[in-house]
Amino acid sequence: MKLLDKYILKKFLTTYVFTVLILVSVILVIDFTEKNDDFIKTNPSVSEILFDYYLNLIPFYANMLSPITVFIATVFVTAKLASHTEIVAILSSGISFRRFLVPYLIGSSLIGATIFVLIGWVIPNANKESVAFQVKYIKSPFTYDSRNIHIKIGPETYVYMESYNNSAHIGYNFALETINDTNLSKKLSASSISWNAEKEKWHINQYTLRTFDGEKETIYKGANLDTTLNLWPKDFESTYKLEQTLTLTQLNDYINEKIERGADDIETYLIEKYERFSYPFAIIILTVIGVIVSARKARGGVGFQIALGFFLAFIFIIFVITSRSLAQVGDIAPQVAAWIPTIVFTGIGFLLYRYVPR
Repeated sequence: MKLLDKYILKKFLTTYVFTVLILVSVILVIDFTEKNDDFIKTNPSVSEILFDYYLNLIPFYANMLSPITVFIATVFVTAKLASHTEIVAILSSGISFRRFLVPYLIGSSLIGATIFVLIGWVIPNANKESVAFQVKYIKSPFTYDSRNIHIKIGPETYVYMESYNNSAHIGYNFALETINDTNLSKKLSASSISWNAEKEKWHINQYTLRTFDGEKETIYKGANLDTTLNLWPKDFESTYKLEQTLTLTQLNDYINEKIERGADDIETYLIEKYERFSYPFAIIILTVIGVIVSARKARGGVGFQIALGFFLAFIFIIFVITSRSLAQVGDIAPQVAAWIPTIVFTGIGFLLYRYVPR
């Protein structure tokens, strides 16, 4: 790495860190202003607010803003270099524009790799604390209100409940069915099923077990039964921001479990998974675009170029929100939705590189 690369890389990374700190600080102040009434009402301790909530919220916002902050940092650094005629001197010395991009690519790759590790394994653990705080002190108490619940808990095993009380951990009008191909072979039914926390088993009262062998039906009635099922009380708990609290490994396992159970709310988790992979590439692409749009010296100073940077960053956010919404309603595949902003801005970067004077 040459002296020029170190010079640009240092400016780029320090500006990025400074931009992250400034924007995250502003967002935290706004967040505190919005939630101050909730804090007064629910009365959490100061240590819980500072350490359980806000300390764990900082990496979340830093990651969420990373494509924007890296873009703004790129525009600011490059525009300043251009305004001081440093870029003219660099290119006049025989260095090509592609070579000039190298320290930016190194810096954005370092940021992208760091972000990938953070959003894959570090930030989800921090989110567990902040989301738990929100559920306890900010959100209203969760009530599971779904009706006529059907869950596949095994290759041939299905559970049905008319309703479930997540406070008492009781399911009503319970049925456990075993279906071979399209034939019902066993059906256990009961008026209720409850979770025994000490035994970590489900307790079934007054059940009826029907066994079918062709046209022959055998009926057995029992008083009590303790059993284990591939079903847990957590399956009926709040899923508020659950996708943000799962590490990449946990997210993959949870998605596979959802697929096995035939769940219909899998899009949110698939989007989260694929966005974690697309983020590092978006950071690199936005860095290149930032250099291209701000490498030319402007007569009016760097203000217009910085404003342009904010505008393009705003457009990127719109693409992210729109594609995510379309995937959640099933209009496009989640893996496509996660990559649409990166693909679109890659095309924009290619056009800018070819046709914008530098």
